Amino acid sequence: MPKPTMPSPSAQNAADRFFLPDFCSVRMVFAVVVICELLAIVLTLAPLETGVDRWGDLGIVSLFVQWVGLASAGVLCLSRAWLIRRSEYTAASVSYLLLLLTTVVITELAVHLAQAMPAALLDGHWGNHQWHAELLLRNLGISAIVSALVLRYFYVQQQWKRNMRAEAEARLQALQSRIRPHFLFNSLNTIASLTQIDPRQAEQAVENLADLFRNSMADAGHQVALGDELALSRRYLEIEKLRLGERLRLRWCIDELPTEARVPRLILQPLLENAIYHGIEPLAEGGTIGIDGHRYGDELCISVSNPVPAAGDAASREGNRIALENIRQRLAAIYGERGRLTVQADAESYVTTIVIPCDTEADA
Repeated sequence: MPKPTMPSPSAQNAADRFFLPDFCSVRMVFAVVVICELLAIVLTLAPLETGVDRWGDLGIVSLFVQWVGLASAGVLCLSRAWLIRRSEYTAASVSYLLLLLTTVVITELAVHLAQAMPAALLDGHWGNHQWHAELLLRNLGISAIVSALVLRYFYVQQQWKRNMRAEAEARLQALQSRIRPHFLFNSLNTIASLTQIDPRQAEQAVENLADLFRNSMADAGHQVALGDELALSRRYLEIEKLRLGERLRLRWCIDELPTEARVPRLILQPLLENAIYHGIEPLAEGGTIGIDGHRYGDELCISVSNPVPAAGDAASREGNRIALENIRQRLAAIYGERGRLTVQADAESYVTTIVIPCDTEADA
């Protein structure tokens, strides 16, 4: 059986930026059905005449509107791949014309089906050419207004999401490129002290620090293999281990994690930095940082735990909240509702957990 082909990175990015939603999805089809039914109810209740069979009219109007709505969704679904490659103006114009054309086709089809029924079941106006033209113009007018409103709504919504994403990415890029000055100064002091005691270890520390800074200056939205992210985290911890010595103890439990999964670059280092800064440095005897990872279905859960100083330093907790809120915003900008960060804290431990989709095919 041939392996299904995955969309290219550029095609996936274009699809994400496209202002029209994917009408091939079940969720959008359900939304179309609901919106069409609401429109049918409005059209049925709008006339002011009395003594009409509104329930019977609602059935006929609902059937026709659902035909138009589902057929329009199908047309936009089939033409999506072509529309994505066009400019927004061209895509919007063609989509609008397709919706109007669909309305014309469904109207003509409904009239021909009605005229094919036995004459005893039809009202006299079904054979009237003037009534036929009026029906077509009426349906086209309603379709023109509703289609314009819907397309405008999707465009404005996409622009809003794009602006929010750009603003979030700008904040996240600033966050990712920021490494605490005290970490840099301490690392340089540690390397300077090692140059005469253990030159080889000092050289390794310089390489680890260079890797860390090179990754911190990369694109904030870029994704890397989880194995590479874990390796970079180990390099960061090796630098801190040189400074803290036996005060820093580590516990790794990550055998269940798929190393080929894609994760945001430098998503773990801020959590580890937080754990050391707020959980290890204030303790004279140090403590243990735990890194635990599990896969649950299509989700990855990675937790970082650290001890809590007995005094319960309020300033440290405030610093935790600020840093973690920035990470939470980063996950939301990349994954939306599928990415989240949770915190569990008590008198002895502080545990932060990130949950992200397990994606092994996404582009780096």
